[in-house]
Amino acid sequence: MSVALVLVSHSVRLAHGVVELAAQMAPDVPLLVGAGMVDGGLGTSIDVVEHAVDQGLAQADGVVVLADLGSAVLTVESALDLRDEWSGRVRLADAPFVEGAVAAAVAAQQGGDADAVEVAARRAAAMFASPPEPPTPPIPPTPPIPPTPPVEPVETVSARVTVRNPLGLHARPAAQLARVVADLGVPVTVGGADGASVLALLALGATGGAELDVVARGPGAGAALDAVVALIEGGFGEV
Repeated sequence: MSVALVLVSHSVRLAHGVVELAAQMAPDVPLLVGAGMVDGGLGTSIDVVEHAVDQGLAQADGVVVLADLGSAVLTVESALDLRDEWSGRVRLADAPFVEGAVAAAVAAQQGGDADAVEVAARRAAAMFASPPEPPTPPIPPTPPIPPTPPVEPVETVSARVTVRNPLGLHARPAAQLARVVADLGVPVTVGGADGASVLALLALGATGGAELDVVARGPGAGAALDAVVALIEGGFGEV
């Protein structure tokens, strides 16, 4: 199932900026702007949103919409109420506008269906939220310690690499790296971050010349490590 994204913002320029950023990481995903009023002024318009969503449905099986402010959300919800024919094909993601759009675009680029794309957008918010303080559980009585079963060895390999890109691990190479790690199907961390998460890689803020530890675990770890190291040391085709 192919998925298009529609970015609904009060500002046409803001929506186009987010589309430009997301397109760097998801070049094959239809990204539509449903921003501004009909005359291009600030605000949101049901007509503009409907036109963008219809364009998205003409290019993909489903559409996930992201909106920037509360009244933009209301505009999208009104459009959804008016267009019964969108039922089951169009949904509004409760997600941050920029981070959610980036995460959703990467998920769509990786072939995720509408459910996966929406979940990726919503999870982007959790990455930047402070975790709640867990309640202090009561201290249970100490149970007898059972014998320790034998532990199967898990292949773990690591290497330290240097980011050779002058601009560092910016949006395009981060998306390229995340796609490669996701396709490998092997748990890989880069600088301690999940190598399959483009937002986690961007959060590293790795600049040109930075050294990062790459760790791969489980079956196929050696081949996965080699692939990731080659990609980073190759400069992602930028050097």
